[in-house]
Amino acid sequence: MSSMQKYTLKNLDCASCAARIEDTLKKTDGVRHVSVDFATSTLFLDGDDIEHVQEVVQRVEPNVEIQPRREKTDPISDLNLLQKLVPIILAAILFGGGLIFNEFLQSTSLQAGYYLVFGIGYMISGWGVLESAIRNVSRGQVFDEHFLMSIATLGAVAIGELPEAVGVMLFYRVGEFVQELSVNRSRRSIRALLEVRPDSARLVVGNTFREISPERVKVGDLIQVRPGEKIPLDGAVVNGTSYLDTSPLTGESIPCKAVPGDLVLGGSINKEGSLTLRVTRPFGESSISKILELVESAASRKAATEKFITRFARVYSPMVVLVALMVAVLPPLFFGESFSEWLYRALVVLVISCPCALVISIPLGYFGGVGRASRRGILVKGSTFLDALAAIKTVIFDKTGTLTKGEFKVVRVIPSNGYGEADLLRLAAQAESGSDHPIAQSIRQASGDADLTLAQDSREIVGHGVQTIVDGQVLMAGNDLLLHHQNISHDLDLCDISGTVVHVVADGTHAGCLVISDELKEDAEEAILSLRSEGVEKIIMLTGDSQVVAGDVARALRLDEFRAELLPEDKVASVEDILADARDGGKVAFVGDGINDAPALARADVGIAMGALGSDAAIETADVVVMTDSPAKVVEAIRIGRKTRQIVWQNIIFALVIKLGFIIFGIAGEASMWQAVFGDMGVALIAVLNATRVMNVKS
Repeated sequence: MSSMQKYTLKNLDCASCAARIEDTLKKTDGVRHVSVDFATSTLFLDGDDIEHVQEVVQRVEPNVEIQPRREKTDPISDLNLLQKLVPIILAAILFGGGLIFNEFLQSTSLQAGYYLVFGIGYMISGWGVLESAIRNVSRGQVFDEHFLMSIATLGAVAIGELPEAVGVMLFYRVGEFVQELSVNRSRRSIRALLEVRPDSARLVVGNTFREISPERVKVGDLIQVRPGEKIPLDGAVVNGTSYLDTSPLTGESIPCKAVPGDLVLGGSINKEGSLTLRVTRPFGESSISKILELVESAASRKAATEKFITRFARVYSPMVVLVALMVAVLPPLFFGESFSEWLYRALVVLVISCPCALVISIPLGYFGGVGRASRRGILVKGSTFLDALAAIKTVIFDKTGTLTKGEFKVVRVIPSNGYGEADLLRLAAQAESGSDHPIAQSIRQASGDADLTLAQDSREIVGHGVQTIVDGQVLMAGNDLLLHHQNISHDLDLCDISGTVVHVVADGTHAGCLVISDELKEDAEEAILSLRSEGVEKIIMLTGDSQVVAGDVARALRLDEFRAELLPEDKVASVEDILADARDGGKVAFVGDGINDAPALARADVGIAMGALGSDAAIETADVVVMTDSPAKVVEAIRIGRKTRQIVWQNIIFALVIKLGFIIFGIAGEASMWQAVFGDMGVALIAVLNATRVMNVKS
């Protein structure tokens, strides 16, 4: 049975190398799926033989090692970068000394010293680049940045521009160093998202405590969490009262009170009193584990833009080499121009053509978007869904639990046919005794002391209500459709009552109805207004509730459209209708709050599950999981998606325009090789720094 495994790629410091590894492994026998994430140095692999995969990776990149993925990531060290700095400093000393004493070294008697100083400087600064180019060419991997830089500098040597060759290679290495430093810092900020994993749990054993790994704690065990500590697993509070910082999970900094009986989530931080918890889920199924899994695995689902740039880079470099070759050959051949002059211009074109800025910055931009969303309690399952969020033009909301609180209360009791209010409440509670629906719970709470043990043989009447037998009496409770479906005689005025109405039938007689209220969430109206300001053109509500209730909610929120009295399959059909009407490539999002909405979540372009962290079905089905019940988080998710896409396209356009400009200046003879190196590395560095801006999108 196939399964996706995660590995760390040690020494992966080149975005082009990551692309080559992924491309080669996709063509390897026994590998069913592979994705390489440069941002976190992670290999996602579904394959049969990891040893064979390691051999393939080392053939592509000998310095890269596959290591088992650790639960706790190793800190990123700059030691390797400092080691790379030593040859740069030595080469810079030789280069600077050579320039200062250039005329002296070129005197007839010291000509050998001239070549010795610049030759050693070139080999120190460029040996790693030359070695990589030779190795890659021998494996048929031509036209990468090492090949382009090697050809450009060797060409400079051939036309007698030895100082320029050393300078270009030196500045290239300096640019690589600064670029790698920036990438390392980006990786630190990204990995910081994954460091919410707790290190240990304090297991209660009798009157003592034992520190153990969270993975070893079993369901039902008691653990203690002291003030200032991270809660290691999901559990129920048995003893103690405190306030919790849930921001690592939800992105909300407001403290949340925890008292005995409350369920708390692993990853929260205990701020005040000591708590004793009874573990409700093993670590592998806990909230914090699900979050980490979703954030890490998001990298394996790449956006179309990301995939396109990787393919584009493979075509772009050969095209530039062809242009450079034409620049070097055609003017001297057809117009009698100086060969050395046009060869130099061709070398400038080669230097500026490296696609590093695109290949590095775009994956960093997307992962930064995923990371920013997760910090705000929004789990996006891949960069492809960030693109989809950015293109949303229609948002469909479920009603109960999504736009409304789902906290129901009986506000009116309307008996009929001789029944009293107390009798009606008792019958309704007994009819709903087998249901866990919030409406049923509100009825049982309103009934007080009703004896529910008498209820038996409960069954659901799909789309209409429930039926129960109590002491031989057949009770039914449900919506207005139940009365018409069962041909129950009733006052037709009761069909138009505003609010959620539950009708009660006893042995075929209408005993009356209960009016249930459900409040709008505090931020529901603000969320709808914000969606419109973000460019969402159409906002629709789908609900199984009555037309009257749905109409009230739709008018209060100024929705464009609503559809009521829908079964789960009707919601899916409605989503399909809305998808068919979507125009101009605009995406359709469905926002629901649990298992019942799973089919509609799956059918929409983007399924957004709200407050559904405990629902495995919702997490598996949805493309985006919001860890709170706030509709405003939907707006924030769309905003992050659009900001990510904006930054990615900024980098693409910026890099291509600057490079095209340098290519034109290079052909015209207005740009030197040194300027081309500054242009190439400067573009890459600016693009990387720009990509990290997505981590600071305002909430």
